[in-house]
Formats: sequence, C-alpha cells, structure tokens
Amino acid sequence: MIEIREITAEISIGLLNLKAFSVQNNLQIKRQQEKAGTRFVLEELLGTPDFELLYTPENKPFLAGRTDHISISHSHDKLVIIVNHKQNTGIDIELIRDKVLKIRHKFTNANEAAFAGQDIEKLIAVWASKEAMYKCFGLKSLDFKENLSVEDFDGELILGKIETKDSTKRFELVREKIEDYIMVYILKESPPNNYTL
Repeated sequence: MIEIREITAEISIGLLNLKAFSVQNNLQIKRQQEKAGTRFVLEELLGTPDFELLYTPENKPFLAGRTDHISISHSHDKLVIIVNHKQNTGIDIELIRDKVLKIRHKFTNANEAAFAGQDIEKLIAVWASKEAMYKCFGLKSLDFKENLSVEDFDGELILGKIETKDSTKRFELVREKIEDYIMVYILKESPPNNYTL
C-alpha cells in the first residue's frame, strides 16, 4: 500500500496506493482520502506524527518550523510526496491517458512539440516535468510554454529550465513509469553553467 524510497542521502519519496488506503480507513470523500493519505505518508517519511503541514498563499506546502522541503502530487489512485532536506523540490504524478494529445498545444513549445510528437508517455513526462518545476518555483507567475522548458530525453534523466526576466534555474529531473502512471521529480538544481538548454 505504501512504498518509501531513499533516493539520495537528502531525498526520499513516499508512494501511496490511495484506493487501498481509503478502503482500509473507510474514507469515501476524495478530499478526505487525499488529506488523510498525505498525513500518513508524511508521518512515514519524517518518522514522526509531530509536524504541522501548512500552505503558502500560492498553495505550496511546507512544514512549520522545519527546514525540510516537500512537494505533493496525486492522480487518481496514487499519491506521492517528496522530501528534500537540502534543496527546494517538486514532484508530479500523472495517469497515462491520451487526453494529453488534445491539450499539448497549451504546454509544449516548438522544440518539445517536435521531439515528443504523438508519443503520449513523452508528452505526459514533459507535462509532469513542468509541473514539478512549477511546484518547486512556488509562484503562480509562470507560463508553461514561455517560462518552462525541457530538453529531448530517452532515458530516466530529464534536463529542465525555468526562465523568467529576472533569473534562470536549471534542473535535473528523474522520470519513472509506475504501472499506468508517469512520475517525475527534481533530483537537483544544477549550477548555472552545467549544461545548455
């Protein structure tokens, strides 16, 4: 039902089967399922029930009085949370479905549209990468086509960038297929001149 992964010394991820959790805890309302599931996964990741989960005005989650950075995502029957003890972070999980073909023009730039083409899993990975970076940034002022971009990818590693008039941030992200879902999370923010995008 729950899987805890230690990615690095600083990063851990909790994956919860929300459907199984909701059945076990007799939760029928989706919002209650997500709230209780989030609390349960955080307790497992942090090793304590003693924490307070709060949200910024932009709806970015944080832990009161703690230095850990967190990000939360849920899609249908999956809930995932990433904890990074050192850097700001982001995670996204998406159910694989062809609906992405109808909305790709809203989030892909010309380069991404060219390399992703009709590949549903690749398009979802592009979307999830941008969602993870958006969550890391924490402000609602980003445009998915204009400010967020990713390089072409074949394996698990994705190189992404947030570019605004004030700054440029580059990230290494990891893509993983889990059953019928694509999960993408930020592995680390890269030094400014580490690669070109």
